[in-house]
Amino acid sequence: MNNFLKNIPPVTKNLIIVNLIIWLAMMLFPNQIGYFITNRLGLHYIAGSLFNPAQVITYMFVHSTGSIFHLLFNMFTLWMFGRILEQVWGSQRFFIFYMICGIGAGLVQEAVWALTWEHEYISGIAKLNGLTYQHMKDIVDAAVISGDTQFLDAIAQFKNSMLVVGASGAIFGLLLGFAFVFPNMPLYLFFIPVPIKAKYMVIGYGVIEFFLGVGGAQSTVAHFAHLGGMLFGLILLLYWKKKGTLGGRIF
Repeated sequence: MNNFLKNIPPVTKNLIIVNLIIWLAMMLFPNQIGYFITNRLGLHYIAGSLFNPAQVITYMFVHSTGSIFHLLFNMFTLWMFGRILEQVWGSQRFFIFYMICGIGAGLVQEAVWALTWEHEYISGIAKLNGLTYQHMKDIVDAAVISGDTQFLDAIAQFKNSMLVVGASGAIFGLLLGFAFVFPNMPLYLFFIPVPIKAKYMVIGYGVIEFFLGVGGAQSTVAHFAHLGGMLFGLILLLYWKKKGTLGGRIF
């Protein structure tokens, strides 16, 4: 076990440890630590009263205790690809890349919320009241203009309910980084016995995430945050490539 841990570069290892410790603390003390971490460290919509700028960083270290699979997938992917990239780039550059991908994912999620929250809110209450979207929108607009406290409180609660947690945005950025440095590395996906080059696998992931996000599939999954992590990762990779400091093989 000691040899296994020694073979993991420091940043990758410490990121995994921090995520595991926070998840275990939330799991063991759900009503105290778990509630506090989720609501204070998870990323809330910027227009909500629960938002704090630090959440753009802290949210990526928090995972839901509803299922362990999200945490395990992220940490396994971090171990598999992160340790290789850290060895190629060095610990400092790897840490910078990881954090920028995660922060970028959070910023993209905030932008998506800003563009969609009103539609989501009105669609939801229109369905509950058996009204058309436009009819419900007219009612909400009139209530907001008149200062109806009941509607204003409901809107405020809805904005505070918008929450995202998890390292997935940073993890998707790592996948892109790996494919950028090792584009032709053969990878195997579960249930697919044929190796797929890293660059094609990541492109496929990106396309799937885009269509899932546009289609609204699995609304509890922040698909555009995943794409945001890849986008910010790509911008940084292209910058390093232009400077000639990327390292490894490139496209």
